[in-house]
Amino acid sequence: MMKYPVFIFGVLALCLVTAEAQVSSHLPTAHGQQSPAQSAPSQPFAPDKAVARVNGSVLTAADLLREEYTIFPYARQHNGLPKELEPQIREGAMKMLVFEELVYQETLRRKMTVPPSSMQQAEKDFGKQFHSPDEFNAVLQQEFHGSPRLLEDKIRRSLLIDAFLRQEIENRSSVSPADVQAFYQKNPAVFHHSETFTIQTISILPPPNASATQLKEGRARADQAQRQARLTKTSEDFGLLAEKVSDDDYRVMMGQHKPMPVEQIPPQVLKQLRVMKVGDVSDSIQVDQIWTIVRLDAHNAAGEAKFDEVKTQLAKEMQQNKTNQLRAALDQRLRQSAKIEEF
Repeated sequence: MMKYPVFIFGVLALCLVTAEAQVSSHLPTAHGQQSPAQSAPSQPFAPDKAVARVNGSVLTAADLLREEYTIFPYARQHNGLPKELEPQIREGAMKMLVFEELVYQETLRRKMTVPPSSMQQAEKDFGKQFHSPDEFNAVLQQEFHGSPRLLEDKIRRSLLIDAFLRQEIENRSSVSPADVQAFYQKNPAVFHHSETFTIQTISILPPPNASATQLKEGRARADQAQRQARLTKTSEDFGLLAEKVSDDDYRVMMGQHKPMPVEQIPPQVLKQLRVMKVGDVSDSIQVDQIWTIVRLDAHNAAGEAKFDEVKTQLAKEMQQNKTNQLRAALDQRLRQSAKIEEF
C-alpha cells in the first residue's frame, strides 16, 4: 500500500459545493470563445432538452453545459469534461443553475427593474466584443435562435441577477481594516507556515498487477517524458506536456499542485527538491511502482507571516468567506418555498 497517495493521485478539490460559488455564466456568450454547445464532445446533444424545472420555469441542457464550462474552463482544451470528474461537475453546475434561476425569480417577485441607461450600456458593451456583424449574428443564431428580443431578455436577466447579488451579498460582505487586524492577532497559529514546495508533476502509473515487462515499459515512458520535460522552458510548457503524457489526476490542472508541506512529500522526491532551483526539472523518480517527474515552481521556508505581508490577502479571504456565508444563507432561504425538479 502506498504511503503517499495524496501526492501521487491528487484527488482534485474542485470546490463544487456551489453554496460557495459565484454566478457568472448568466452572461451571454462573449466574442472569441466557443459556446459550450459548440465546443462540447461530439456525442448527440439536445440543447433545448429540459434538465430541471424551478417553480415551473424550465432549465435546459444548454444552460447546464454553460455552467459546467464555467466551473471547469479546461473543458474546452480537453474537448469536454473529464469522465472521472463529470458527475461532480454536473452536480455543482446544477446547483449553480438552480440558484441563478431562484435569484432571477426573486428579482421579479420584488418587481426590480433595469434602468434604460443600464440596458443601453450593457447592449453597447456586448456589441463591442465582436469584430464584425457576421460574428455578432453567428452568436445571435447559436445562442438566441436569431432573436434580438431573446438576447435583450438575457441581458436584462443578467443585470437583474447582478443587481440583486450586489444588494444582498456584495454590499454586506465588506470587512474593515480593524476586523482584519483583530483576526490576525487572535489567530497566531493560522499565520505560522511550515516549509512548503509548490510543484508540477508528470506521473507514469503502472496498470493493476503489472508484470515485469509492463513495469519496464513504464520506466521507459518516464525516461522519455523526463527528456521532454527538460526541454520545457516555462511552467506552462511543462503543464501542456503533463496534459499529454501524465497518468495522474493533476494532468487536467497542467500538473499543478497546491503548496505541499514537506511531510506530505515522499522522501525520494524531497531529496531532489532540496537541491533544485525554481524552474528546475527533476530526474525520473521512483515512488513505489510509480515514476514521477517534478518541476519546482516555488519553495517557501517555515516561519511566521507578518501582518503587513498577509493583510491584503487576509482581507480578501475574510471578505470571500463572508460572501460565501451570505450566499449559502440566501440559497437556503430561496429554496425553502421553491418547487425544484431535476431530470
